[in-house]
Amino acid sequence: MSKSMPARTKFRKMQKGHMTGLSKAATFVDFGEFGMQALERGRVTNHQIEACRVAINRYFNRRGNVWIRIFPDKSVSKKPAETRMGKGKGAPDHWVAVVRPGRILFEVGNVPKDLAQNALRRAAAKLGIKTRFVERVERV
Repeated sequence: MSKSMPARTKFRKMQKGHMTGLSKAATFVDFGEFGMQALERGRVTNHQIEACRVAINRYFNRRGNVWIRIFPDKSVSKKPAETRMGKGKGAPDHWVAVVRPGRILFEVGNVPKDLAQNALRRAAAKLGIKTRFVERVERV
């Protein structure tokens, strides 16, 4: 079972930050043969990551390998419904991974191309961002 949040953080509540620019890391398929690459920026929640993992593993039927290349390490706070303005920042509600264009989200290996393509397409339906299917390229 995958962990859906960090074991501990220095501060409970985080600022929004910026999602500008392209991904600085994990832009190539490094572990498997095929991958899912983000084409737009956004936030992917821990529930979406888990839903993708379950969809891929169910489609593979205990075959192949799956690598998750993103981790939800940013807390998002939310105030209760029908609460008046003020009185400070809300309590942490859920965890997200900030995704920029070019980031490899999932990798799969030890399966045929058509099986990997179908599994990653099913997983992409669980996300709120556009993605594409990529293959491993040999880098010098």
